[in-house]
Amino acid sequence: MSLKQRFTKALRKKADRGFSGYPVATVAFYGADDKVAKKVAVGIVLAECKEPAFLERWFTDSGDVRNDHEVNEQILKFIQAHDVKTVAMADRIMGCPHEEGIDYPAGSTCPQCPFWGHRDRWSGEVVH
Repeated sequence: MSLKQRFTKALRKKADRGFSGYPVATVAFYGADDKVAKKVAVGIVLAECKEPAFLERWFTDSGDVRNDHEVNEQILKFIQAHDVKTVAMADRIMGCPHEEGIDYPAGSTCPQCPFWGHRDRWSGEVVH
């Protein structure tokens, strides 16, 4: 394993540990389809039933952000800075990287990511 790969492996290892208490870091990946993630959002939840107190996003223009070792290093530093005890990481791409109401009108589908237009973002299944 190269030195760069250690950050990606360390992040996945933290996620595999399961629940160890709060604060919890939630890690979600987004892409134009379900194959390549171009965005990752990490939220820090301080207590049960609370909204994230801190939120950071990282993007990549080339490759898949899940395999971007520099981004994974930044994510690890972010969660360490907030003394995170648990990492909950999605095992799939969760939807479009564009934000409703910011990148396209609220209530509509993203014109740049038609793949997600009629899909459930949690399961990836087509819905009607």
